[in-house]
Parts: sequence; structure tokens; C-alpha cells
Amino acid sequence: MKRTGFLLAAVLVVTVAFALSAAAKTTRRVVDVLIIGGTTSGTTAAVAAARQGVTTLVVESTPMLGGMFTAQGVPAVDGNANLPSGLWNEFREALRAHYGGAPALATGWVSNTLFEPHVADSIFKAMAAAEPALSVEYGFRPVKVFRRGRKVSGARFVDKAGNRLEVSAEVTVDATDLGDALPLSGTPYRLGMDSRSLTGESLAPEKARNIVQDLTVTAILKDYGPGTDRTIPRPEGYDPAEFSGCNATAVGDPIPPEMVITYGRLPNGKYMINWPTKGNDIYLNVVELPYERREAALRPAREKTLRFIYYIQTELGYRNLGIADDEFDTPDGLAYLPYHREGRRAEGVVMLTFDDVMARYDRPAPLYRTGISVGDYPVDHHHKCRPDVPGIAFLPVPSFCVPAGVMIPARTDNLIVSDKAISVSNLINGSTRVQPVVMLTGQAAGTLAALAAERRCPPREVPVREVQEALLAQKAYIAQLYDVKPDDPDFATLQRIAATGILRMTGEPFHWANRSWFYPERTIPVGEFTRGLHDFAPRIPVRTDTTALTAARAAKLIAEAGGKAPRIRPADADRPLTRRKLALLLEECLDPFARPVDLHGEYR
Repeated sequence: MKRTGFLLAAVLVVTVAFALSAAAKTTRRVVDVLIIGGTTSGTTAAVAAARQGVTTLVVESTPMLGGMFTAQGVPAVDGNANLPSGLWNEFREALRAHYGGAPALATGWVSNTLFEPHVADSIFKAMAAAEPALSVEYGFRPVKVFRRGRKVSGARFVDKAGNRLEVSAEVTVDATDLGDALPLSGTPYRLGMDSRSLTGESLAPEKARNIVQDLTVTAILKDYGPGTDRTIPRPEGYDPAEFSGCNATAVGDPIPPEMVITYGRLPNGKYMINWPTKGNDIYLNVVELPYERREAALRPAREKTLRFIYYIQTELGYRNLGIADDEFDTPDGLAYLPYHREGRRAEGVVMLTFDDVMARYDRPAPLYRTGISVGDYPVDHHHKCRPDVPGIAFLPVPSFCVPAGVMIPARTDNLIVSDKAISVSNLINGSTRVQPVVMLTGQAAGTLAALAAERRCPPREVPVREVQEALLAQKAYIAQLYDVKPDDPDFATLQRIAATGILRMTGEPFHWANRSWFYPERTIPVGEFTRGLHDFAPRIPVRTDTTALTAARAAKLIAEAGGKAPRIRPADADRPLTRRKLALLLEECLDPFARPVDLHGEYR
């Protein structure tokens, strides 16, 4: 009897599987640019590409656009508060318009910009819907990337019903959260902690370690009003001791219990539960698992968050806070996807390291000349769930630019990488992974993809300066100037000259908002000017003269560097020039930004 029952069950399974397979369909699309993943970077990449006029398709596995800000349930912005660049600024302005200004977003103490996931989703979807050349497919995950030789030509996706979506594209962008298109395309990558010998970083471990940062399955709680009880059923395995001591900062200083809640307070009486200290962070390395196995492997993370919610409700006394019923359509009400702080990192044409950020002008390759996005957040790594890993506690850095070459795999053509999978060291990933930087890198990836698709050439062949000019036209930063905003009448000029390094920025690690100053209204010593000009025109000797550069002296040096002699009025000849006026003079008479550079920043 048991045997018969087993056979009947087996036949039923086979029959159902066959029926599903027979009902499945295959849809084929041909586009200029394919974006794999509707993350924040995937969304900005898609919008940027479509605005360049090329047909663009973004394919996302969840019902939401916006990745970390939406489907991953982390609607809190880290960094770039004073770098209002490109689509990051456009998104922030849309949030401010929705909620009623910047103060309405400063609801929690973890960030000055917090919001509800569904609101961010609606903004991203509105941005996408406004572009006639852009379409979106939801519910599909990538299973194959088409490649012949070095060239990627699209990808295949499947949904839960077994339906296939096959897309042919001139250029494909990996905007997945974990760099999932890299192994599917046979593109080399790194995962985990890099060795010191590879990166040259003194803070890197001596040997590489296959260890990633802690991840978190976040929850959005909602205040259902005084006197209500929204306590969830006691989770299996619950022990309040697991979370005892959660009311402490990242460095162990005690804080009032209410700060655990107000940390991620959102508008409209909601709270993000993403708490690192004895909270719902967990160590799970699921990056290399196939999609079909990840859900089961991530179950412990979802269960831990449910236990933490129960602790908040019962031990901290917030029974009126329940899982929000208007954010995620999941069985447990938690975010669709976990908050991964890192994944695979492509082996790119170049690799950005911590040292490149700390000493931008003193590195073997002048990568600062090739900037395509900017950031200012310190190095933030979460390893509290792995006590065997030395802590990296918010290393201060000067604000920085992300170079173009990190988006381009070294040995794969027609594939561009954005999001956290760009070619950076594990260490500096702690800064480049934050979402404004990711959004801006996505914008650059989409811009590059469009330019490559238009020319029918590999992305590595698109001139760096052409990509940067396209970004400047979008009011995006290519140099991290803290003190020159996009509404400055000379914004583009000062960005271009800063990107040449002839007039150097002054970096300043500064708490949570690191800075790089251009000081446009200051004068400049002769010696400092010759130092920057020498890199452009080696025939100009570096001098030690500390006197202020005058208009006449500047004109002479520009002419010696190969530029046309500026016309200087006699009355102005002996007047010191401001850095702003010098930048304008450089662009008019020398035009150094027009000189091509390669992906390493070297002049061609």
C-alpha cells in the first residue's frame, strides 16, 4: 500500500511538472541595451540609457524597482548628502516633493533621508515609465548569459512558472545585487576578502579569505496606534538572551532602548528594522548558491529577524508596532530580498583600492582623471557576526570618484558591470557600495552602454572623455567637488579642470560627510600651479614659488604648455587669479580636458 502510494505520488509530480512545462512559453526580445537587475543601479542605468535614445530593457526578479531602497527594505540613504549629482539628486528631489521637503525625510538618526519602500518604488517606476525607449519585465531571474568568444550578446531568464524570456542586446549591464551575470557569462571575479599582496593595501589581510560581510533580512514595522497589540506569534527557538544588549552603539556604548527603534524611523509611523548590534544581522555566505537554493539557505536570516521583532515587541515593549501590511507581499511580511553588503566583484580593466582613494594624486595610475561617479561615505564593513574577522570601524576617507575602468571586465566584451560588482577591492567596497554611489555608477553604466550600442563597439572603445561629457550634460559629477554645486554657472568647467588634476582638490576626511574642496575663490601659488601643469605638459618644470599666480604669469605658463596665449588687459596683468578664473582661462586657451585619456587615466 505504501509502495502504491509512493508510485501514485511520483506519477502526480511528473504529470504536474510536464503540464507546467507544456504550458510554459518563450518570449524573445531584441534591444540595444539589456539591464539585468532592477536594483538602484539597474534602474538608473536603464533610465540613463533610454534618455540617450536607445531601446532599453530592464529585467527584475521582484515586483519592485529600486533594489536596496525597495525590495531589500533598506530605505535609508548613506552618504552624498552634499554631492547632489545626476539621478541620485533627481530621486532625492522626488522624495522631497512627495513628503514635503528635506526636513520631512529626516525622521531617524541613521540618516537624514529616510522614506517608505513603496514610495521609492513608485518614484523609480514613474522615472522608468516616462522614457518611451524603456521597458521593464518583472518576475524573471537570469539563468544564462549568451556569449561567443569575448562578446556577450544578451541573456535568458525564467520565471517561477517556467516561462522563458530570451533577450538579444548589443550591450548588457550586470546590475544584479550579487554580480550574478559574472559566472553566467564566464567573466572572472573575486569574492570575499582580498589579500594584501593583490591590492597593496596595508589594512588588507595577509591572505585572501572567503568571508563576506554580514547580511540582513530587514523588516518594516508600522505603528498601529496606542493600545493595539500586533505581537507576532512566538517564533520557534526564540530566546531573549539572543538579543540582550542590543541597546548599544556599533562601538559598544550603551544607548536608550528607544534608540534601537528610532534609528530607522521612517515617515508615516514606520520603522526600518536593520539593527547591527545584537540585532538581526547574520553571517550567511550564499553568493555562490544558485537561485533555486538561495531561498532555503536564507531561511535562518528571515527567522532571526522574526525573533528580533518578537523581542522588540515583548522585551522592549513595542507591541503596537507590527509588520507593515502595505510594503511587501511576502508570506512573512519581510523584505523580498536580503540586504547583501557585498557579492562578487569583477576583474576589471582597473581595480580601485583604498589607497587610490586616500592618495589620489600619488598613485601609479591617475585614475582620478576617469571619474564617472562620486561618493563621500567612510569605509563601512559589518563583521560583528564573525568575531574571527578584525573589525573595520568606519575608516575615514576623503570624498572620492569611481573610475570608469571598474565597470568594464578585463576579458569580456559588451558586458558592463554596475552595483556592488564593480572592480574594487574588498576594503574600499565598504564605501563604493552605498546607494548614492551605486545609483551614480549605474547612471554611468547606462550612459556608457548607450554610447557603445550606438557605435556598435565594445564599451572599452568608447572614449572616456565622451562618457564624462555625457554625464556632465546630465548634471552628474565626474569629480567630487564639495564646494561647487550643479547650479554654479561654471559647474561643467570646474568639473572638467578638476578631472584633469591641473588644479587639484584638497581632500578632507570629515566624519560621515567626507569632503574634497576646490576652493574656486581662492588664489593659487605659482608652485602649486606648475605642479599640476607639469603632469599635463612635462616640459613645464615644477617650481617652489609660493607667491600668488598672476594673470600675466598664468598666460605665459599656459602658452609654454602648448596653449594659445590668453589676452590679458594691462590693468589685470599683475592681479592674482582665483582658481575659478584660472580654470576658465585653462579651458579657453589650453582645453586640457579635450586631450584623450585611457581607462588608466594616462594621456594618449
